[in-house]
Amino acid sequence: MSTTAVSAPGRLRIPRWAGPAGVAVLFAVAYLLFRDTGTLPHDKEAPQFLAVTDLREWIDDHRNESPLFLYFLNYIRLFVDGVYTFFQTVLTALNWPGLIGVLGALGWLAGGRRVALLAAAGVGAFGVLGLWQSSVDTLALVAASVLLSLAVGVPLGVWAGLSARVRRVLTPVLDVMQIMPTFAYLAPLVLFFHIGAPAGAIATMIYSIPPAIRITALAVEGVSATAVEASASLGATRRQTLFKVQLPLARSTMALAVNQTIMMALSMVVIANLISAPGLGGDIIRGLSRAQVGIMLPAGLAIVVMAVVLDRMLMSVARRQAHARAGRLDLVVAAALAGVGVVAGFALPTGWPDGLTVTFAGAVNDAVRWAETTWYPVTTFVKDLTSAVLLNPLEGLLISAPWWLIALAVLALAWRVSGLRPALTALGCLLAIALLGVWEHAMQTMTTVAVAVFVTLVVGLLLGVAAARSPRYSAIQRPLLDAAQTMPAFVYLLPALALFETTRFTAIFASVIYAVPPVVRLVEDGIRGVPATVVEAAASAGSTPGQLLWKVQLPMARRAILLAANQGIVMTLAMVVVGGLVGAGALGYDVVVGFSQRTDFGMGFVAGIATVLLGVMLDRITQGADRRPSPRKRKRT
Repeated sequence: MSTTAVSAPGRLRIPRWAGPAGVAVLFAVAYLLFRDTGTLPHDKEAPQFLAVTDLREWIDDHRNESPLFLYFLNYIRLFVDGVYTFFQTVLTALNWPGLIGVLGALGWLAGGRRVALLAAAGVGAFGVLGLWQSSVDTLALVAASVLLSLAVGVPLGVWAGLSARVRRVLTPVLDVMQIMPTFAYLAPLVLFFHIGAPAGAIATMIYSIPPAIRITALAVEGVSATAVEASASLGATRRQTLFKVQLPLARSTMALAVNQTIMMALSMVVIANLISAPGLGGDIIRGLSRAQVGIMLPAGLAIVVMAVVLDRMLMSVARRQAHARAGRLDLVVAAALAGVGVVAGFALPTGWPDGLTVTFAGAVNDAVRWAETTWYPVTTFVKDLTSAVLLNPLEGLLISAPWWLIALAVLALAWRVSGLRPALTALGCLLAIALLGVWEHAMQTMTTVAVAVFVTLVVGLLLGVAAARSPRYSAIQRPLLDAAQTMPAFVYLLPALALFETTRFTAIFASVIYAVPPVVRLVEDGIRGVPATVVEAAASAGSTPGQLLWKVQLPMARRAILLAANQGIVMTLAMVVVGGLVGAGALGYDVVVGFSQRTDFGMGFVAGIATVLLGVMLDRITQGADRRPSPRKRKRT
């Protein structure tokens, strides 16, 4: 029987949309009745903010008296500082010829002549941009962070790949670490590890460890069971099977774990400058604070070059077969490159020669001013239209509605989309935000995130569908997506700041650019994953391309699209908070002010916690959606 038929004689089935529509009407009526009552305005001098600020002052005053610091945290700080200092000392001692020679040699061993030239040119670009010492400091911080991340992440990943119980324990922890916006790491680290390179390295570790664990676990778990059984049947112990079978077979995927750890570390070292971590982040933060793209651009280019060089070297290693080894000639050439570079480095004066530096900050600032003047009518129209149609109405709705009404709306939406348990988690996060005293700013942040996610999903769906339906367009788009995903998050602020100055729309524009690539990839993969037999059957039944897309491909790619929405929310939230540096306001601004002004540390700390709660709430609403059966399946008999 058709689902639209009557369910019993004389009784018509109620349409599926009637229930949600009725609930929406009830919420609308409740909003009109209780508007501007039960709101929670922001209070900068709230007692909980002052209490956290006082706690930091007490910790700073008793840092060298508490056993926790004297015998544990201080030793961790000293150890991490020692690792960073070692790398920084070695890289500085190599001087620019030595570093070019060593990385060129490693590039030759990794991928041959092309990768060697890319590595040498990339290192040389740091000096040409006038950022040699800052680049060396950033490279040392990345090296220390990645080494420590892999030292922790790879063993845990191997353990999780071998034990389902360990994997179940680690999964929720890794979820929180990846959902948590990068800013949220900084406040606790300042509290326990003070500021400087060690705190920056630890913050980078927290951000980059999850992919190391997840991908390593996936690599070990994905080893053929037949190979493991064959090794065991030959009398090998579990240790021998691990080191002689599983790890060698998982080598290529584990190289991807190293690659992703490095990319995540490069994204974080810039933000870590907010807690006085050394490196290129200082130039970017200084440019952001002055709204001068000319100061930011060279540092942004240096980070992109560093990311591309390290990415290409590691991907070249990953593409090699397990039996492939460097030939004797390759070893001789690599040793010669490294040797000549090191000798020249010790022979020449320390530091990049001033005559080989190119300065273009003034020209960039002039170009930005010209673009702002020329495109002012267009950019202003886009900003004003978005504010008038989306931002202002939604923000007014969320701020003027009673807090309990928004809590009930979130509970109902999460229950409808993902089920009872995610709904209760989302409700708990929202109630915690209310108790923390940052409700108004959280609603402002949620407004920005909602608009950015909406635009991201629209753009991602259009580009993903186009790529799935046209292999030629997909081939053209793929390298652009690769480049976009390689760039650190802060780089996206450059074009946004150049076009829209310091406004909340700047953060939205940057977050859309940042979040669109993974959404496009997931949508494309989901549509391509629809079985060809289903597509052919629909086409043979006379479906037009539009009908095929809307009635077959998109419904069957539902899980991939929901995952794309989930990733879009997580990435957009992280970027919108970063946008607090360029006028986004709300929680992101609170966090930035908390670091820059000691008296507002409590507000920044609480705002970071609220950002985490907001991210968990939005993630839980969409994360369980792909596990919920559709209403049609639940009702069909």
